Amino acid sequence: MAKIEVLNVQGKKVKDLDLDDKVFAIKPNTNVIHETVVNYLANQRQGTQSTKTRSEVSGGGRKPWRQKGTGRARQGSIRAPQWIKGGIALGPKPRTYSYKINKKERDLAVRSVLSSKVSEKEMTVLDKLELKEIKTAEVAKILGTLKLEGKTLVVLDAPNKNVQRSARNIEGVKALTVDTLNVYDLVNYTNLLITESAVKKLEEVYR
Repeated sequence: MAKIEVLNVQGKKVKDLDLDDKVFAIKPNTNVIHETVVNYLANQRQGTQSTKTRSEVSGGGRKPWRQKGTGRARQGSIRAPQWIKGGIALGPKPRTYSYKINKKERDLAVRSVLSSKVSEKEMTVLDKLELKEIKTAEVAKILGTLKLEGKTLVVLDAPNKNVQRSARNIEGVKALTVDTLNVYDLVNYTNLLITESAVKKLEEVYR
């Protein structure tokens, strides 16, 4: 069974924590991670782009000139695609880019990234993370004490307004709960700062 140190906000070791090997010590499946990230990004797309076809642009009800005898190419409407201000042929229309993937694949992707974080020593466990008030400087101080440089993802077991609002003011730092955790954020952020209670909740959800 994998072990990891549990620290306090002063950066001192409190104890060792046993990690569930089914969640934090599997062989990472890079293919599933990639598929899950692509799915997440596709689901974020709005798909609101739109162009007008020749039937939707205004004007063009009358034939511009007679069919024969002018020496020019025959035309039926000045709103055909080849005309300036004409309709767009085969242009984009509003659509949804979202699609579903198997829940087992999503869970495997999460466990794969978590296992990778542990093996690469990019996961830090805190005994608890609480603030009496919304104070960005306090979160920045904790990150500095723990020597977490670069992008850091903070994971809590339950919503905490003081911590989440304090963290969002720091560039490159994001605070989530276990319920809103996703593979994209796990991959996108280098450091994973997680509370001990959140670790236990992850083991309950993904075991």
